[in-house]
Amino acid sequence: MPCFDTPVLRALLDSHPGFAGGPVDDSALLAVYDALYPQIEARMWAADDAGFACWLATCQALSREQQALIATHGGRKLRRFVLGIPVADRPAHLQNCLESILQQCRLYGYGGQNADGRWEAFTVVVAEDSGTPAAVAAHRALVATYREQGLDVVHFDLPEQYALLQSIPAAERVALGRLLTTQPAERFHRKGQAANRNLCYLKMLQVAREPESTLYYLVDSDQSFLVNRQTATGEQAFAALNYFHYIDRIFTSGEVNVLTGKLVGDPPVSPAVMAANFLDDLAAFVERIGTCDPHAACSFHAASAPPAGDAVYHDLAALFGFDGAATPCEYRCPLQGPHDHAACFDHFAARLGAFFFGEHPTRRTLFQYSGSFLAHTPARTVYPGNYIVDFTGLRYIIPFGHLRLRMSGPTAGRLIQAEIGARFASANLPMLHGRLAAATLHGEFRPGVAQRDDASVDIADEFERQFFGDVMLFSVVEWLKRRDLAALVDAPAVAAVVARVEDELLDLYSAKHAAVNARRAGLERWLAAPPAAWREAPALAALARFLRNIAANFGDDAPAWRKIRSPAHREARRRQIVDALTHYRAERAVWDRVVGRGGPPAISR
Repeated sequence: MPCFDTPVLRALLDSHPGFAGGPVDDSALLAVYDALYPQIEARMWAADDAGFACWLATCQALSREQQALIATHGGRKLRRFVLGIPVADRPAHLQNCLESILQQCRLYGYGGQNADGRWEAFTVVVAEDSGTPAAVAAHRALVATYREQGLDVVHFDLPEQYALLQSIPAAERVALGRLLTTQPAERFHRKGQAANRNLCYLKMLQVAREPESTLYYLVDSDQSFLVNRQTATGEQAFAALNYFHYIDRIFTSGEVNVLTGKLVGDPPVSPAVMAANFLDDLAAFVERIGTCDPHAACSFHAASAPPAGDAVYHDLAALFGFDGAATPCEYRCPLQGPHDHAACFDHFAARLGAFFFGEHPTRRTLFQYSGSFLAHTPARTVYPGNYIVDFTGLRYIIPFGHLRLRMSGPTAGRLIQAEIGARFASANLPMLHGRLAAATLHGEFRPGVAQRDDASVDIADEFERQFFGDVMLFSVVEWLKRRDLAALVDAPAVAAVVARVEDELLDLYSAKHAAVNARRAGLERWLAAPPAAWREAPALAALARFLRNIAANFGDDAPAWRKIRSPAHREARRRQIVDALTHYRAERAVWDRVVGRGGPPAISR
């Protein structure tokens, strides 16, 4: 046995002699820990609730012990992380995100703490983009709170962002205007996620102690370093992945420059492309509950788990090469303790409005264990709220921010894939995505979604950006089937591809538009003549309000649908998309120069 103090390791091997870890001597001690993690994790994810909790605690304790050995005795150089969190008017989300980072530090101990109690391996940059002073103040207060708890958190505020932008030489700043924004100092907020993220890159470079050996981790404020699991009492979130250990190991292999993980929990897409399947699920729910006694014990707790697989929440899953869910998904009631069907229906109906902010009550994604967390495969989509790059990978930005289209991550992913192939990879290290903060029925700030005092919700802006984001994405996909990135300067050829893709998508969206309205009409018929036992149910008013919002956002006269059908509006958007694609290589060349020399001159923190 080793002479170093390893009580967790000794206890584990004594109680489980079948574990294979190799010779336990001082020269190979760190490798023994590495070999044990996957054996513990395989048992953990196959266990019942009690076993899961026990194995998880063991895994976390083992990681803390390994990290303490590295800090005390060396043997492995760990990479430092700079985490960037772009945030606009989302203090509750930001708090959840920062708390999850702190818990990762405490539970897994990556990099250890210095003499001042600061977590040595991390710097977190909160990149401000809020439009309200109250939100800015709340974000600044959170930064101070988590600094007091040992996280090195930097508030990258709007004046500093503007000063950093101005420090870029004028010619380059003009060339990068569409990547980094041209908004004036007095209106330097809500620049959009892509522009704010790209500015955050430059700040992350500045705070990195050793830029070329640092990993840069981009995180959205509505995500947490957690994964979800279905337990006997419902879905629960756990700090069950040793993210930073595995990411460090993956990049140490030298095979990857850009790594992305997916999301679990709420879908990463707009309700604009989830309405048809959600209405299917809702119709199945009301038909079934309509046959139930309102006062009988709730029977919606034995529902099957959401189907495994990618994009089961997406109405157009086939576009991405996925099958989607062929049949409606059952609603699983989250209420605990004794309650009846009436309470179940009331709870579900009361949360229907959250759908317009991105919640999908019947098709949440659960974490699926698939073996080694070191395994990685070639990727095609960047998840903008969960990706990591090394110094070389800082070149591969998420472009076209000035268009503010959705699907920027998948579009960027196809461009990155075309440039670096398998050095752009995906690993099974998802983060938990929560559209709603705490128990509120809407998000904090979400661009393109507006809620009014009369409980109506308007997603027209997001819907329009979703359609043309799809046009941008699938134009890139079609282009790369036949041409390379260098040829993107061929404007007439690009325009022809964009026009063809737009026609195809307009047909698909039209079919889904008709399907949504057919499903809505069916639910309206049920609501007009509900089963006798349910005619006085309070849930019916909430259901009616939800269907009115569906009609307002998906009906024939919905503002978004009018824009999408407008030939003049489509022509203007096509011109923007063609212009953006044909300038991509030139803008990237300037960005590569700026990043290659380490970013703009340093600005004091």
